Amino acid sequence: MGDPGEKYLMKSIESRLQLTRRLYRFQMKKGLSIDEHMNSYTKLLTDLINVDVKIDEEDKTAILLNSHPEEEYETFTLTLINGRQTLYYSEMSAALVNYEVKRQDGLSSSGGTSRDIGGKKQKFQSEGQR
Repeated sequence: MGDPGEKYLMKSIESRLQLTRRLYRFQMKKGLSIDEHMNSYTKLLTDLINVDVKIDEEDKTAILLNSHPEEEYETFTLTLINGRQTLYYSEMSAALVNYEVKRQDGLSSSGGTSRDIGGKKQKFQSEGQR
């Protein structure tokens, strides 16, 4: 039948392949907050580390920046990387979270109020603003 270690190796290879595929296809799901998105990405990176897959710092950062909807984040991303020679994951992820906080504050102050319902922010307009 084969060496028992061979079965473990096969599962490990399958795990690495599956996790790597998930990494390179990683996209922000509609309706998720940046915090939830970042938590999913961090978990995926941790899972990859646990199966001995090494991801270059710039690749990790580029995948994160490209995982957001282009129509909402393209200008932010281009501004963020402008003039940089190197992308650092910790700097980019912190900037992304700060940008989202400011963006949400801007939405809140533009007429409606945000309420947290079931872990998702929803915007409600007051009666006079409809």
